[in-house]
Amino acid sequence: MTEIDARGFGCPIPVVKTKQAMENNPKGEITVLVDSNVAKENVSRLAESKKYSIEIETTAEEEYKLLLKPYEFNDK
Repeated sequence: MTEIDARGFGCPIPVVKTKQAMENNPKGEITVLVDSNVAKENVSRLAESKKYSIEIETTAEEEYKLLLKPYEFNDK
């Protein structure tokens, strides 16, 4: 599993880092940590467009942990 800590970075950095992780490990799960609602929404849109499922956990006020899994590798 790849983990990206994008807290403290404004967009588009969280999206760019997530996209790079998707390209480097297309079959792997990715955890993305962000600290703004905008970053959460933008990373979620990227994941949906790349056919990843998304689980979002709020870890603190305005801090989120996104778990991204490629659809073809999700448990059925």
